[in-house]
Amino acid sequence: MSEERLRAVRDRVRSFPDFPVPGVLFRDISPLLKDPVAFKALIDLLEDHLRASFPRIDVIAGLDSRGFLIGPSLAQRLGVGFVLIRKKGKLPGPTESISYALEYGKAELEIQSDAVEAGQKVVVVDDLLATGGTMRAAKLEAIPFHSLLQYD
Repeated sequence: MSEERLRAVRDRVRSFPDFPVPGVLFRDISPLLKDPVAFKALIDLLEDHLRASFPRIDVIAGLDSRGFLIGPSLAQRLGVGFVLIRKKGKLPGPTESISYALEYGKAELEIQSDAVEAGQKVVVVDDLLATGGTMRAAKLEAIPFHSLLQYD
């Protein structure tokens, strides 16, 4: 059953070489998002993986912006809260920020200062991992779903 779910997810992720700049392989999840069966398979796989790997998860944090598409569904399934990690200047109130390098430039992320409490176990969700720069910047334990897909 898991292999069938993996195939449903893999089949709905498109690759675009040299987008947005030469040398970057962009993975487009748009077909996955518009297919309710494939999207459910993705959330099922992530839920199964997290429940088996992490006995305690207090919150899911979604990275701007595609982590917002996956994170809330996963948090709901796990019965935990969801928090936003956004690009600089997008969150109100006091924030913590960090600058980091992307495969094709620089960026800055912010999280509201009260979003995560000391000692909470956090899983950071994004769509696909390219170089890992955004995940490293989040400075939280990360489980990108691409690790389940194992692209060649």
